This record gives sequence, structure tokens and C-alpha cells, in this order.
Amino acid sequence: MKRFKFAIHGNDYDVEIINIEDNTAEVEVNGTTYQVDIKLDKPMTKTPKLVRSITTPNNNPVQKTNVPASSAGITTIKSPLPGTILEIKMKAGDTVKVGDTIIIMEAMKMENEVKSDINGVINSIKVNVNDTVLEGDTLVEIGGN
Repeated sequence: MKRFKFAIHGNDYDVEIINIEDNTAEVEVNGTTYQVDIKLDKPMTKTPKLVRSITTPNNNPVQKTNVPASSAGITTIKSPLPGTILEIKMKAGDTVKVGDTIIIMEAMKMENEVKSDINGVINSIKVNVNDTVLEGDTLVEIGGN
């Protein structure tokens, strides 16, 4: 394949790369063949990748302490991060299932789907299109089925 001449600590070496497969190279050094493991350093990227943790739906909602007692059985969907509401896909009275998209919001220049984590009926939607919300703001109230 390729031939190289190396000088290491004053010693001359004639090296020929015979074959490379995966992380192993077959090389000939001064007439002797060797199997060499190649260790690749992964280059550091300048832009970090956004990695979102996988969440599991809450099939057994717990009554939140900040919810008034009169709203027993109501689950609130809160904003996962600050952003702007782009689209509301459901309305009060609609039936939702776990994983249904209720709202699309823009946050950090990305569109994010806000999904239901329970089965139920939408009691109220607390935001409008183009509203700016903060992390933790209540977006939707859902009553259990």
C-alpha cells in the first residue's frame, strides 16, 4: 500500500503498510511483518451535542403539594424550559393518551413537542399561541380518565 522511512532514536526503519482492517494494520518493518492495533483518538467537537434523557410516562400520577385540594385528580403539564408557544394542537375537552402532542413550543431555537404523560381529558389550556413561558409554568391541566 504505502512505504515510509522512519528515523527513531537514530535507527532507520523501512515501513510498508500492507493492509488495514477495522482497528488492525498489517505492517512490514525492515522485512518483518507485524499485526498492529490502531488506537484512534476521537477529536473534540466544537459544538456540544444536545442529549435528552429518556423519560417514562407517569402512569400513576402523584398529587402535587402545590395543587389546591379542590383540583384533586388534575395533573398539570409544565413547561420543560423557557420558550414561546408556537402551536396548540388540542383544546379543552379533548381526550388525550400518553404520548399525544398537546403543544409545540420553541425553546433554544428548536421546536419542542410537549406531550401528555397521562391518559385523560384536557380540563384547560393555560397558554395561547405566541405566549412566552418560563420553565415550570403550567401549560395544560388534564383530568384523569
